[in-house]
Amino acid sequence: MAVLDLDALLATHGGVRGRRVFVRADLNVPIQGGVVGDDSRIRASLPTLRRLLEAGARVVLASHLGRPKGKPRPELSLRPVAGRLSELLGRPVAFAPDCVGPAAEEAASRLRDGELLLLENLRFHPEEEKNDPAFAEALAALADVYVNDAFGTAHRAHASTAGMVPHVGRAAAGDLLRDELRHLSVILDPKRPLLCVLGGAKVSDKLAVLEALAGRADVIAIGGAMAYTFLRAQGQPTGDSLVEAERLEDARRVLEVARRAGRRLLLPSDHVVARELAEGAETRVVQRIPDGWKGVDIGPETAAAYGAEAAQAATIFWNGPMGVFEIPAFARGTEALARAVADSSAVSVVGGGDSLAAINRLGLGPRIGHLSTGGGASLEYVQGLVLPGVAALER
Repeated sequence: MAVLDLDALLATHGGVRGRRVFVRADLNVPIQGGVVGDDSRIRASLPTLRRLLEAGARVVLASHLGRPKGKPRPELSLRPVAGRLSELLGRPVAFAPDCVGPAAEEAASRLRDGELLLLENLRFHPEEEKNDPAFAEALAALADVYVNDAFGTAHRAHASTAGMVPHVGRAAAGDLLRDELRHLSVILDPKRPLLCVLGGAKVSDKLAVLEALAGRADVIAIGGAMAYTFLRAQGQPTGDSLVEAERLEDARRVLEVARRAGRRLLLPSDHVVARELAEGAETRVVQRIPDGWKGVDIGPETAAAYGAEAAQAATIFWNGPMGVFEIPAFARGTEALARAVADSSAVSVVGGGDSLAAINRLGLGPRIGHLSTGGGASLEYVQGLVLPGVAALER
C-alpha cells in the first residue's frame, strides 16, 4: 500500500509552513484527579508533532479519550493532556473546548506558524464513531493537510481516521504510524522460524488472529486464561479456571488447522493455581488442575519451554500476558517470557498493554525490536486485514 509519509510530505513543494495540519494522534491516557498518569502515548506522538512544528505548521491535534459514549464527560476531557503535552514540548499548547463548531473554528483560525492547538475529546460526539459525513467534513474544515499518527485506532473507520481524509488536500502517515506498519510487515513476511505467543483472558478476543496464524506461524504458544479453553477442548481437566464453553468448537478448529498445516501449537504443560484471584492466596504448581483451583499463570516448566522456543526463533510476535498479570505473584510467567524475548536474537514485535507493561517494568524495552502501540490494530494487521485508517491514506 503506497502511503505518503512525513518525509515526503515535508519535502513536497511548499512543505507545511503556514498550513493548518490536522494530526490524529492516540492520546488515550489514564487521568486521575485531573492529572495524567502514564504519558507514554503522549511521548510517542512527540516526534511527529516536533517535526511539523519545526517546519512551521499550524497543528490542530485531535484524539479520543476513554469511552464517553457520545456525551461530554468532564473526567474524560483532554484538557489535562494539553498541560502535559505543553510540558513535554516546552512550548504553549492551546486548548479548544470542542472539536467542531464555532469554538474549534475560532481557535484554529488564531493559530500561527509553529503553534499547536489540542481539540476536545472527539468521542464527546456520537458522530465520530459513526463516521458521520457531516461531522467528518466539519473536522476537515479545520485544516488543509491531514496526518494520521494514531496506529491504535487505525483499524476503526471513524470520522477522524477515515471519513475526513478525502475532504483534506493532502494526507500522510506520521512517524509512529509509518514505523508500526514497517515493523509489523515483518510478521507478514517473516524470517523463519516464526514464533507467535498469544495470551489473555478469552479465545473470543483473539480467535480471528489465532485462525490466521495457525496456518502461517511455525510455532504458536498459548498462555493466559485462553489456554484453559484449549485444554478443555482436548478433554483435559481445568478445575475452576476461566473457560469459554461456547468457544470449545472454535478451539478444536484452530487445533485442527494447525495440525493440517504442520504447525506446532503449544499449550501449558504445568500451571500455577490458586483458590482465589487475590494477592497472598495459597498457590501450587500442578500439571493437572484439580477441582476447586483456578489456573492463574503458566508454570515454570512451561515458561522454560516457551523461552526455549524464543531462543530458537528468527521472528517473534507476542501479544497478551501468560497469567493474571495484575497480581504480582501471578505475573512470573509473563515476566519470564519477557526476559526470554529480550534475550533472543530474533526480530521481535510485542504488543498488548500487559505484555508492554511487563517489558517496561523490567527495563527490557531497549532490547525488544518493536513495542507496538496498537493492540487491536496490530492483531488485525498481522492477519493481513486492511486497516481503514491506513487505506484512507493510500495515494
